[in-house]
Amino acid sequence: MILKHFTELKEYLSQSKNIVIIGHRNPDGDAIGSTLGLKHYLDKKGHTVQVVMPNEYPDFLHWIPGSETVYRFDRQNKQSVRSLKNSEIVFLLDFNALHRVGSDMQNTLEKYENNFALIDHHQQPDDFEYMYSDTTMSSTCQMVYNFIEMMGDVDLIDKNIATALYTGIMTDTGSFRFRSTTSTTHRIIADLIDKGAENDKIHSNVQDANTYNRLLLLGQALSNMKMLTEYKTAFITLSEAEKKQFNYEKGDTEGVVNYALSLKGIVFAAIFIEDKEQGIIKMSLRSKGKFSVNQFARNHFNGGGHDNAAGGKSDESMEDTITTFKALLPKYKTALETSYEA
Repeated sequence: MILKHFTELKEYLSQSKNIVIIGHRNPDGDAIGSTLGLKHYLDKKGHTVQVVMPNEYPDFLHWIPGSETVYRFDRQNKQSVRSLKNSEIVFLLDFNALHRVGSDMQNTLEKYENNFALIDHHQQPDDFEYMYSDTTMSSTCQMVYNFIEMMGDVDLIDKNIATALYTGIMTDTGSFRFRSTTSTTHRIIADLIDKGAENDKIHSNVQDANTYNRLLLLGQALSNMKMLTEYKTAFITLSEAEKKQFNYEKGDTEGVVNYALSLKGIVFAAIFIEDKEQGIIKMSLRSKGKFSVNQFARNHFNGGGHDNAAGGKSDESMEDTITTFKALLPKYKTALETSYEA
């Protein structure tokens, strides 16, 4: 764990400040939950707080309290830049380096003249003035709960804060089934329920929000799935044409890679999604046991994340990306075979 200048940060926040909170590009449940949870807390402490996201996030997260106040940097650029210029400190949540916000927003943040405060659980973070980094944590939302606790303010957690933090912990732990879910995680979840998080409604809002087209897209993805049993690996592909056929919307492929990981005997799963707008193949990687998809993504696909959940990208075509991916697997055969016993 890295806890850098926390005492100074606590003192700094003892007086009202203008604050901006930022999550990563293509924000997920943990990014939205942690930023909004922290916003609600800092609001109660008398600060002026604005959440800015690099771009849009899935519809199934728009119900979280405070979502309507979030600026999107790509669509509300003037408001976002003005908020940053007027801020006295910027919190960076759920990402470990400025490039994770996308090049346009990164350029703006690199010119920022005040300090950053990082709260994040991803590996190998960049260095910032204030830091709370812990790669053992289940989620950034769990870290925000700990941050509030370290500030001596657990009693300030209300229904809005509890709802936001519960959502992020739930989504980043795969509904509490990933290895990062500890007994401490469950104790925090219990406290969040006691403080107003309605767990049944939260699960329903996030997981029962399928559209007809989203289910058809899932069917297409599953029909594209391939198994490489020799390497205990399975992968899924989705082309731009297939996405268009089923009216793809942001968030429609969330969690699809886990279907490949759920196959008996599989310890390494990937999904490759064509993104014509960015000119890349986006990928999500998942694993069981000791096989590190974080290291795999860092070594080969300009990505990273966690040992069992990471992302990456390829500038090659889909066909060439799959060829490259398959060619790498023999190098990892032993690691895959010894990673996990079903």
